[in-house]
Amino acid sequence: MTKLTNDHIRQNVRTRYKQIAVRTNGSSSSCCSAESSNSSASCCDTPLDFNAISQKLGYSTDELAAVPEGANLGLGCGNPQAIAELQAGETVLDLGSGGGFDCFLASRQVGETGHVIGVDMTPEMVSRARENAARGHFTNTDFRLGEIEHLPVADNTVNVIISNCVINLSPDKQQVFHEAFRVLQPGGRLAISDIVTTAELPAEIKDDLDQLYSGCISGASSISALESMLKQSGFTDISIEPKDESKAFIKDWVPGSNIENYVVSAVIKAIK
Repeated sequence: MTKLTNDHIRQNVRTRYKQIAVRTNGSSSSCCSAESSNSSASCCDTPLDFNAISQKLGYSTDELAAVPEGANLGLGCGNPQAIAELQAGETVLDLGSGGGFDCFLASRQVGETGHVIGVDMTPEMVSRARENAARGHFTNTDFRLGEIEHLPVADNTVNVIISNCVINLSPDKQQVFHEAFRVLQPGGRLAISDIVTTAELPAEIKDDLDQLYSGCISGASSISALESMLKQSGFTDISIEPKDESKAFIKDWVPGSNIENYVVSAVIKAIK
């Protein structure tokens, strides 16, 4: 297989998220990818109820009712703002903010004196999030176009970074953590949900860019690799807690592949 460049991977992911952002109705998935353009079965081919998907990921009925219509795209692998212990007045950064779902929930927690920044590399997603913010009258949210490896955020300005099943999509995860460390204030914290590998991925999964990299699977890292990257970026108090119960929804991402034997969702926390 020809080695793909980092930019090729980013372009592939951006294209698929563009497809999701411009969709006004139709199917979604319980994983992170956009709809598949191929005929083979994937987690992105079956029409599903967005709220039902999100409840499986750990969102409450109250949370689902609190966001503007169109913000919940049925994406992710957890509920990062629920584990972030957000406080009033804090500045929160969401890496890969999509339609703004987690940003709007974080906005409720940090209040009028707080601020929430969402960064996404897909222009259509940023536009959708801004429209959702206007529709829901969220005045303390700010959506910016940019790559999570090159954040459009100043040094030492963020209290908390959240992310929902996005860092695994980056072809340069070490750079993502370098950037996260840069923008966090001293004492700032990471609180993210993401996919981790629990066993070596088969070659056919590793090499499937179109279906499985954009689907938050083949780009996943092991717990030990993530710990090493976080340490290298300067983080301390690192905690990576795999959630075995996530296998219940992960098994539906690629039906018949037994993907749940190789990846699970995890809660990843660290301190600057």
